[in-house]
Amino acid sequence: MATILVVDDELGIRALLSDILSDEGHSVELAENAAEARAFRDRARPDLVLLDIWMPDVDGVTLLKEWGSCNLLTMPVIMMSGHGTIDTAVEAIKFGAMAFLEKPITLQKLLRAVEQGLAKPAARTVATVTPLRPGERDGFALDAQLGGMSGSLPIAVGLQPEQSFELDRPLREARDAFEKAYFEFHLARENGSMTRVAEKTGLERTHLYRKLKQLGVDLSRGKKGAVA
Repeated sequence: MATILVVDDELGIRALLSDILSDEGHSVELAENAAEARAFRDRARPDLVLLDIWMPDVDGVTLLKEWGSCNLLTMPVIMMSGHGTIDTAVEAIKFGAMAFLEKPITLQKLLRAVEQGLAKPAARTVATVTPLRPGERDGFALDAQLGGMSGSLPIAVGLQPEQSFELDRPLREARDAFEKAYFEFHLARENGSMTRVAEKTGLERTHLYRKLKQLGVDLSRGKKGAVA
């Protein structure tokens, strides 16, 4: 079906992902570090890459940046990490990753992310940091055009088209603004269904309600008669 490159320094994870994806009919290539991943990318273009962030030689985000700067980021890349944070996810998405999977990765989330990545290989989130226009606050804005969204991930980014975030602000404020946009995206996408949003974001409904209230999200936004 598809050629998937799995890049992870842990043998057990490589073997597990290889078995799962092979059972789904995919051809799986394995790399235990950035050097092996580079070598494979130089020989061929995989249909999708599962890329670990924390590796001993070069971290995954650095490799992602390298591919992007060399015009080699022509395939969807899903980042993986056991120590992921919202900041790490934002950085990965900013440099071209389509989604972020938090370890331990469940079978359902893995297969859903891979399916969505292969369905729209050219529709990745592409984000660039550009100076703000004259008259705006000093600093930079993160401009993200969303071509496709993997709504299956614990820390998946769902920015609205032309959404921007001012980076010249305290980290907590920037993170809250990002999270608010993330949940508003899913609420609109699921027509306000709290059940489906909870499933998509991996949160318990009670936790989700508290989070939305804390962020000041309008729960009626995007709701079209859906039953929560």
